[in-house]
Amino acid sequence: MKHLVKYILQFIILVCSVLLGGFYPQSAHAELKKVHFLIPGGAGGGWDSTARGVGQALANSKLVKRVSYQNMSGGGGGRAIANLINTARRHQNTLMINSTPFIIRSLQKIFTYTFQDLTPIAAVISDYGVLAVSRNSKLASWSDTLDQFHKDPTQLAIGGGSGRGSLDHLVVAQIFQMAGADPKEIRYIPYDAGGKAMAGLLSGETQVLSTGLGEALEQHRAGQIRILAITSEKRSPAIPNVPTFTELGYPAVFLNWRGFFGPPNISEKKVNMYNQILEKMFKTAEWESIRKRNGWQNQHIAGQKFQEFLKQQEIQVAQLMRSLDFLK
Repeated sequence: MKHLVKYILQFIILVCSVLLGGFYPQSAHAELKKVHFLIPGGAGGGWDSTARGVGQALANSKLVKRVSYQNMSGGGGGRAIANLINTARRHQNTLMINSTPFIIRSLQKIFTYTFQDLTPIAAVISDYGVLAVSRNSKLASWSDTLDQFHKDPTQLAIGGGSGRGSLDHLVVAQIFQMAGADPKEIRYIPYDAGGKAMAGLLSGETQVLSTGLGEALEQHRAGQIRILAITSEKRSPAIPNVPTFTELGYPAVFLNWRGFFGPPNISEKKVNMYNQILEKMFKTAEWESIRKRNGWQNQHIAGQKFQEFLKQQEIQVAQLMRSLDFLK
């Protein structure tokens, strides 16, 4: 089973690597008047920071004249998806941020919609997973955490900014499974977005946090939390002193994409325009500053290439979830 999980994870990373880069159709120079960003979760999470980071870079580099934001929590992101579909005519200038959980929750039938009910615009960044503890935690390392789990899994509450069986739960489950533990014994505490999950860790409600590097980096740098390990193949330049799970003997490699979707049936011309603007944004100093601050990796997969990527990931993630008994 360990070898199956490792193979699937490596295949997912391979597909990401093959499709990484600026695949977008060439078109004439375009400048957008406005973009409204719809964020399917609360403040402080990965969706929120990515949408606002992209919006800030677009506005500050004068690629878009006006940006606005709307946080719409509920249903693990399902409320925002349904809203964008049902009010499509009024949201022609809206981009909704989403990520791997869109695929996961659709597979679990939590959502009645899939990415094919919207217009995939582009993936923009990728973010590795991390496990973190509070600064005063007695858990000094991943080894300590694993020992505590083996002693009594009920006394190790692990929080995440997504529902049971979703991304943060999936990542921590495959890490523990590779360590020879039973993922079903994990005491997972779900929160509505990463900001609330971080608050749960800092308050002592949970002992470990499963989240993205970008969501944990600021608190780690400030000394409020300690990142124990990361799901990258090599150490991240953003946290060079933090080991990877791979070097600790558990080859858990997982990369979470984040990207944008438009309402159903927007024109190919508009999709191309969005991607031309995004491609220009990637080259700006404003974006590079935001990207580095959050520890993100650039991952521009545009238009039709993004749609093909999503179809492939749907198959691969389903295989991974079945191997962990998260999907029947």
